[in-house]
Amino acid sequence: YDRNGVLLADNRPVFALVVNRQQAGDLDSLIKRLTPALGLSEDEVARFHKRVRVARRYEPVPIRTRLSEEDLATFSEIRYAFPGVTAEIEVSRYYPQGELFAHVLGYVSRISEEEAKTLDPAVYAGTNLIGKLGIEKYYEDALHGRVGYQHVETNAYGKQIRVLKRTPPVRGTDLKLYLDSKLQQIAHEQLAGRRGAIVAIDPRNGGVLAFVSNPGFDPNLFVGGIPGPLYRGLRDHEDRPLYNRALQGTYPPGSTIKPHEGLGALHYGLVDWDYRISDPGFFMLPGVNHRFRDWKKGGHGIVDLYRAIEISCDTYFYQLSDRMGVDRFHDWMAQFGFGEKTGIDLVNEKSGILPSVAWKRKRLKAPWYRGEMMSVGIGQGYFTATPLQIALSTAIIANKGHKLRPHLLMSSQGPARIDIPQQATGRVQFNGAPEDWDRMHEAMRRVVHGAGTAGGLRRNLVGYEMAGKTGTAQVKGIKQNEKYDESRLDPRHWDHAWFMGFAPVVNPTIAVAVLVENGKHGSTAAGPIAKALFDYAFICWQRGQRFERARAADEAARPWAVRLLSRVW
Repeated sequence: YDRNGVLLADNRPVFALVVNRQQAGDLDSLIKRLTPALGLSEDEVARFHKRVRVARRYEPVPIRTRLSEEDLATFSEIRYAFPGVTAEIEVSRYYPQGELFAHVLGYVSRISEEEAKTLDPAVYAGTNLIGKLGIEKYYEDALHGRVGYQHVETNAYGKQIRVLKRTPPVRGTDLKLYLDSKLQQIAHEQLAGRRGAIVAIDPRNGGVLAFVSNPGFDPNLFVGGIPGPLYRGLRDHEDRPLYNRALQGTYPPGSTIKPHEGLGALHYGLVDWDYRISDPGFFMLPGVNHRFRDWKKGGHGIVDLYRAIEISCDTYFYQLSDRMGVDRFHDWMAQFGFGEKTGIDLVNEKSGILPSVAWKRKRLKAPWYRGEMMSVGIGQGYFTATPLQIALSTAIIANKGHKLRPHLLMSSQGPARIDIPQQATGRVQFNGAPEDWDRMHEAMRRVVHGAGTAGGLRRNLVGYEMAGKTGTAQVKGIKQNEKYDESRLDPRHWDHAWFMGFAPVVNPTIAVAVLVENGKHGSTAAGPIAKALFDYAFICWQRGQRFERARAADEAARPWAVRLLSRVW
């Protein structure tokens, strides 16, 4: 269930066509006759033979799952000709939200030959299904429950005479997640037709409020065994709908890391808030002719740290990163979760890359060059991160340095006891002043509410202010004297668009990271998506909270008899 009790996955009865091998006789002959009668596909026949190899001798083996009414009607007419083949009711997993939660919930599917070799047959005697991805796999043991069994006495013909002992089954545990299905729907709709990812986190506790990767897929297709052509179509599609971009996609984070880097410079005492530079539109290392260009030709003039965040001045951060150096940069940024897995309760998470001298020597067998820090300092080069990591790092800034472990599970109800890990994992070791966190919040607020790169987002904001940072991540390299011209590039080589932010600025309750692949500009492609999520959070959540408080106060003021009658009514 989601946080409000909306059903995300359950079990439903379906008809399946199964074969009892002890009664069916020659399986090859049976399948040869059954194939034209029911129009079995080559994939169905191949899957049946695979299931036969892993199934126990006495266990019925499905030949077709989730029979349609037409299948049932057809089989009922020819059943007499196929001894040992029956239509039986079995329980099947069902995802009522379809594609909406596919990448976070994952799916269950038939146990494979490889899985069958490692599973305890007694534990999985009552089912052919197992969690393959997402929540379904991570919490498989709790969701699975325990199989029931009975010892029976039979006669020589196998007919049951009496039950000697019975152990009832134990249902699986129900899980309640931090996810908000309405927020998830808004995020999904905002990304419609575009490749990308959105992650929203509650910075107060690490609860994951939305987790979207687009395009997606319908997990119901996998439950009974997806047809080969359909699976290959999903697997080989150029937009990679099976790829979980939020969890596994590693991208250059672009300018979204500038607030973190600015705090790192304060931590190391390299700058203060009044430290200024004169930006001519580029930066050059001593004795080197190469120009590291700012995104604004001609530069931004006199820039301090506030202004550098607000207008995303590359030149300021070229100088900052050069003074910091790659190893100090690495040690500082690692505190925000970069370069390592976040520990979220999902499988197959990627760690991204947070470069260092040791990393390059080990990975590339090469020394670190000073000029490489310029790209890393503006979130390019070797530096990569997942949308989940950007959302987590944003939440850590929002709560002023309290480190978190993002988590989907809010609570559970059932026989299996699940220990939810502690979500607060310490504090960022920061040598600056406590008010520096507030000042960085203000700098990020100016990105939207000042003269910053996301100024267009402040239109039509109702009742709240947001703090944010845009980002543009270069996909295709540009030569020194070459001008970026997107009209000459394949659209899949356009820049990625990022936006990270939190709201409200004071006491934040939601932190968001948005990535739009090849979206070109964070302010126009990714920023409005984050604003849509914030709007929902503050229009719907806060109105709902105010309504609940008002209703509780109104009810408390009523006479006891009126309260009783109103509840009965």
